[in-house]
Amino acid sequence: MAVKAIGTWVGGFYQTGRRDVGSWSSGAGAAARPNWRLEVSRAEGRLECAGVCVKPVEDVKSVEDEDLSSACPSSEVAGGAGNGGAEEQPRRLNRDLPKPLSLTDLTVSSHGSNVRVAYQGSPGAFSEAAALKAYPQCVAVPCEQFEVAFKAVELWLVDKAVLPIENSVGGSIHRNYDLLLCHRLHIVGEVQMAVNHCLMALPGVQKEELKRILSHPQLVASNGLKDAGAIASARAAEIYGLKIVDETIQDTSENITRFLILAREPIIPRTDRPFKTSVVFTLEEGPGVLFKALAVFAVRSINLTKIESRPQRKRPLRVVDDSNYGTAKYFDYLFYIDFEASMAEPRAQNALAHLQEIATFLRVLGSYPMDTSSL
Repeated sequence: MAVKAIGTWVGGFYQTGRRDVGSWSSGAGAAARPNWRLEVSRAEGRLECAGVCVKPVEDVKSVEDEDLSSACPSSEVAGGAGNGGAEEQPRRLNRDLPKPLSLTDLTVSSHGSNVRVAYQGSPGAFSEAAALKAYPQCVAVPCEQFEVAFKAVELWLVDKAVLPIENSVGGSIHRNYDLLLCHRLHIVGEVQMAVNHCLMALPGVQKEELKRILSHPQLVASNGLKDAGAIASARAAEIYGLKIVDETIQDTSENITRFLILAREPIIPRTDRPFKTSVVFTLEEGPGVLFKALAVFAVRSINLTKIESRPQRKRPLRVVDDSNYGTAKYFDYLFYIDFEASMAEPRAQNALAHLQEIATFLRVLGSYPMDTSSL
C-alpha cells in the first residue's frame, strides 16, 4: 500500500508545515534532542483543543536562574495516644520519612548527583516500589497528588516521575491520561508491578485481636492502635515497624499495575531491543474513520497493545444538524494508542505519516523500551 508523503523527509522523519510527525534537530547535539511532539497548538505549553487543562503550565526556568531551596524537607509525624514502652517505638520509626510534596512546595531546587524520582503517595506505597524497581539507587520523592509529580519534573525538583497508568483489575487511571496532555513531559519507559496486599498490625498483636482495618499503616504505627490493622505493601510493614499477619489478601491474585516513567526530554529510539510507542489523536466524525486510523498499523504488521478513548472536556459534544434526520449529538473523543514498534523503524514512521492524513490532531507521547523484566 503506497503512502502519500505529507511533507519533507528530514533525518528519518516527516516534517510538515501544519504540524510535525517528528524531526531531528540540526547542528551540534542534534542526536541528543529528537523532537516528536505533535500538537495543534504549542502555545503556553499545553493543548488547547483537547480541553483537559485546568490552568496553563508555567514555563520551565533554568535552575541557574532561580534561587535554590530544599525540595523535600523532613518532618516529624505527630504522635498519637500513648507514651513509652512498645507504643513509643513505632512513632520514632516515622520521624525520618520524607514529607510528600504538595502544590505549595513547588519551588525550584537542585537535585544533586543522585537521580530523584517522584511518585504519588507516601513511603511504602506501591508507586514507590515501582520507582525503586525502575531506578534502584534513586532518591524516591513522595508527592501528594499526580499533578504535583508532573510539575515537580517540569520545575526541575526531580529528574523523573513514575506514575500508574493502568491496572489489570481497576482499569485505566484516567486522571493521568488527562495530565499527559496538560503537561509537556515525555514517556521514557514503563514498569509493571505485581500488587500484593498485606494485612499488618503492631508487633505482638495477633490477627484475631484486630477489630478494625485502616487504609494506611502510618495511622496504626503512629497512634499505637493495638486493635487496628492496616492493608498495605510488605515494604510498608518494614518502614512503619509493623508485623505482617496475612499476605496476598486481595480478591484477585493476578493484580498487575503498569507505571509510566516520565521525563523532560525524550530518549533516542533504538532497534536493538523491543520498543513501545504511545500516541494520542482525534478524528472527524464519520463511518469507518476509526477503522481507517487503526488500519495504518495493521497493514504494516504493527501490534497494538493498548487502546483508550477519553471524551474531550471542553468540547464534549459535537452537534450535527441534518434536515432529513434531525439533530444528532456525538461525543468528541481523544484516542490513546500504544503499539509495539520503535520510532527508529521506518514502518512506525510511515504508519504515523499515514495516520497524520486521517487525524485532526496527533501527538507522540513517547517511544521507549518495553518492560520485559519479571514482576
